[in-house]
Amino acid sequence: MPDFYKILTLWYQQNKRNLPWRLNNEPYSVWVSEIILQQTRIDQGTDYYLRFIHRFPDIQSLAMAAEEEVLKIWQGLGYYSRARNMYNAARQIMEEYEGRFPASYDEIKKLKGIGDYTAAAIASISFGSENAVVDGNVYRVLSRIFGIATPIDTAKGKKEFSVLAHSLLDKQNPGQFNEALMEFGALQCIPRNPSCRICPFGKSCIAFKKNMVDRFPFKSKQVVQKNRYFNYLQICYERKFFLEQRTAKDIWHNLYQLPLIETNVLIDETALISSPEFNNLFNGLKVTVESVSPEIIHILTHQRLHIRFFEIRLLQPMIASSWIIVSENDFFKFPVPKPIENYMNKKFPQHG
Repeated sequence: MPDFYKILTLWYQQNKRNLPWRLNNEPYSVWVSEIILQQTRIDQGTDYYLRFIHRFPDIQSLAMAAEEEVLKIWQGLGYYSRARNMYNAARQIMEEYEGRFPASYDEIKKLKGIGDYTAAAIASISFGSENAVVDGNVYRVLSRIFGIATPIDTAKGKKEFSVLAHSLLDKQNPGQFNEALMEFGALQCIPRNPSCRICPFGKSCIAFKKNMVDRFPFKSKQVVQKNRYFNYLQICYERKFFLEQRTAKDIWHNLYQLPLIETNVLIDETALISSPEFNNLFNGLKVTVESVSPEIIHILTHQRLHIRFFEIRLLQPMIASSWIIVSENDFFKFPVPKPIENYMNKKFPQHG
């Protein structure tokens, strides 16, 4: 399709959004925005971007921060490995590139947490490199317009779409082309109920002609979610609480949480206090369960969490070497998973 980039560029000029990271093509800004917008809606991501840039305006300030502070700023966005990778990559840039963002696609890909897509976005937008981006929006747009049924979650599909995107790339302005293609997928060629009848590619879109728009792009397999059952203990003693850090290689790595007992099924108060884990935890101490929250469902990409919060009152001091004791005020300084943040904000709305 020889006029592809011309049609796309005209649409972009008429429809592009004024987003804060588009004020300049500085690689740090592009990098932060691209990482934040992975798995994040743009309305939510914009607020996080502004807060992140305000606190860490450049590579040096990010590299010199404590990881815990970076996670706290990131709190609520999920996929916390993104924040840890950014933090480590910033330190890598300071150590290996004297604080200057590498300019080539290959060097950018060497940074922690940066893959093909992000490297192509930064290289093309910030440095004018002829690298095509292929993300979820691009898969959807190209698969529909060109009627490509190759599953996007296969090696063959990824290569096919990458080759096609590169063949369509506007070599004179690759950064703008990439932004336009991603914007087109975000605003025009959306996943459900796209406005096909006013689409500039309507006359040539194979999926539209065949009335198969809702079937593209194809995937070879479905995501299977694992059910997990989390019982959080809000253990109170003299207006203070206990926290523990998640150090295992699991979800929410290095975040803090209320002490957790994970079970194989959803349990109630009776089952909790009779469980070996509960009794080993308190080891004969006198406690009372003052409240039990309703079940809360928290959905992650590959996991479905069934969560309950048990407010437990200690009647005497307790020593737990792996826990820290925090006051009500200090609790909100720690980076915690979103379900815990929401629960504690409701318990103590003056801090929310």
